[in-house]
Amino acid sequence: MDLGVQIEPQFGFKFEDVLGIGNDADAAGFTRLWVSDHLFLGKDAVNVDCLEAWTLLAALAMRTDRIRIGPMVTSQSYRNPALLAKIAAAVDVLSRGRLDFGLGAGWKEIEYRAYGYDFPDAPTRVTQMIETLEICTRMWREDRATYHGKYYRIDDALCSPKPVQRPLPIWIGGSKPRVMRAAAKYGDAFNITVSASAPTDIPDRLRDLDEACRAVNRDPKTLLRSAFLIACVGTTQERADALVDQLALRAKTDRAGFLASRPGLIFGTPQIALEKLRSYASLGIGHVNVMFQPYGTEREQIAALGETARDLAASTAAA
Repeated sequence: MDLGVQIEPQFGFKFEDVLGIGNDADAAGFTRLWVSDHLFLGKDAVNVDCLEAWTLLAALAMRTDRIRIGPMVTSQSYRNPALLAKIAAAVDVLSRGRLDFGLGAGWKEIEYRAYGYDFPDAPTRVTQMIETLEICTRMWREDRATYHGKYYRIDDALCSPKPVQRPLPIWIGGSKPRVMRAAAKYGDAFNITVSASAPTDIPDRLRDLDEACRAVNRDPKTLLRSAFLIACVGTTQERADALVDQLALRAKTDRAGFLASRPGLIFGTPQIALEKLRSYASLGIGHVNVMFQPYGTEREQIAALGETARDLAASTAAA
């Protein structure tokens, strides 16, 4: 198992903050820096910054050297699929082949309404995501790409330069059966959403994913499984408790109530975190993208987890 860092730009991150987190994560043994794709935090977050995901990734491509970067996940709805293919190819070139292309069906209705996008029902959005995958993969592979779907179409579309990586790694995020089937057909990895990431839920999710792979005659072992988890890790238990207390206060509950509501939380000292992460690895999770909470403590927690990240990668590789 290896670890990535999940950044939610809508929380108010400045570019230099994200860059510092990425460089610290790279030095600490984390393999990926993920950013979510949102347009703003909420209707009242007038003065809370939210860097646009692909602009941010392009900047990171030029200012980082080793760590892989990508959206977890980009919303298919926010950009014309052909334009998205072109943007992703450019970021892969700028990063010298370090992009992981994460795609999802989109969900945040308030953003759709505010920006004037149609917000169709979930089945329609999943179909649109599948058509986006068809368009992107054709444009990355073919000199001139043509595709006529129910919602999107291209005719002799050009994409030059092509991605450096052939093929460009595709990560798909979600939890619904059709999304899993799309991952089985197109994806290199599937990321289980945080709501489904409690350890007791993982085996059922992975069985569903195995069935999706078999339905398209794919060996399930060839699809990497990833989980999106939240972490509150301190160098001491007292510091970890203090971090959780901040989150509990924000949620208007106490520490016990907060922990009970989040069974998948990676909480405690680095050694405790290591054992929890190993439990996910034993279930078949090969990557964890970690969102450190509360906001503003990312670099502190990355430093605390640095040795753990290296130990985890080494121990699972040896196994």
